[in-house]
Amino acid sequence: MSLRLLFVLCVFVAAGRVYGQSWALQQSNTKVDLRGISAVSPMVAWAGGAKGTFLRTTDGGASWSVGVVTGSADADFRAIHAFSDKSAYLLSSGKGPLSRLYRTNDGGVNWDLVMVNSAANGFWDAIHMWDPQHGILLGDPVNGRFIIWTTDDGVTWTEQPKGPQALKEEGAFAASNSSLFVRGAREAWFGTGGPTGARVFHSDDGGKSWTVVKTPLRHDSENAGIFSLAFTRGTHGVAVGGDFTKTADAAGAIAVTSDSGKSWSVPKTTPGGYRSDIVYLDESKTWIATGPTGSDISVDDGQTWKPFDKAAYNAMGFIGSAGWAVGPAGAIAYFHAR
Repeated sequence: MSLRLLFVLCVFVAAGRVYGQSWALQQSNTKVDLRGISAVSPMVAWAGGAKGTFLRTTDGGASWSVGVVTGSADADFRAIHAFSDKSAYLLSSGKGPLSRLYRTNDGGVNWDLVMVNSAANGFWDAIHMWDPQHGILLGDPVNGRFIIWTTDDGVTWTEQPKGPQALKEEGAFAASNSSLFVRGAREAWFGTGGPTGARVFHSDDGGKSWTVVKTPLRHDSENAGIFSLAFTRGTHGVAVGGDFTKTADAAGAIAVTSDSGKSWSVPKTTPGGYRSDIVYLDESKTWIATGPTGSDISVDDGQTWKPFDKAAYNAMGFIGSAGWAVGPAGAIAYFHAR
């Protein structure tokens, strides 16, 4: 048997195993909409949602504890980055002071208010950490420039003096904490939406300077553009989105890159509609996209897609090949790619 044929057969077998799986529902113990999820290990994960709500599991999702951050009933926690079963950041999204950043170091018993958005027209979208000391926070444009905050000690945050220039009516989406993606020690990308959006910005110096390229994702209204993007450890990446008011419309909902985001193209097939999150599972070489009309899988670097679950989810969080998805009315589910 040739090595090429053996490789093809291995991919076929792996694809069959993945395609045969689906999300396994878990009991979240809440009915609020959930928008953010961060996995620390196959046992530990945190989630965030509306009305100041956060969730935590330390047993792989067999049980979820639910809490509300004191004084944050108006907060919509769309982004979360967890470090351990004790420590996590929670980011609320909203206009002006509704965008806030909290941190806990005692498993959610107490939360410290780290900072509040002081820009009346500002709106924070996503937060990610390269490591426990270095991280980046993305906000919508204020005075024509995207807002970039960074930390070098994991505690104090500093606004970059000159964020990347935005086009008129361009912004980012706070749908799943994945319009921003980080990799390595200082590399970051973020995707945009709006009538002039569907662009991808890239930084290789921790958010101090940025380059930008256009993508073929739809950007025909303020509701359309890139909602999520992810990259492999190599050069492949996928950006998903579409128009969140036209959830079943797959037109312009995906683009792929094979040169680390320098150029983007439309793949052979597309997911089944608007998608709010995309993740890559390195161990199984699998891509998963999810949104309000279901989830789709690709095992060929995003070129072809197959639906595998029809439930609605907003965001995903994985560690290795195991992870969770969260969605409307407290929906939470587990997946392990075998």
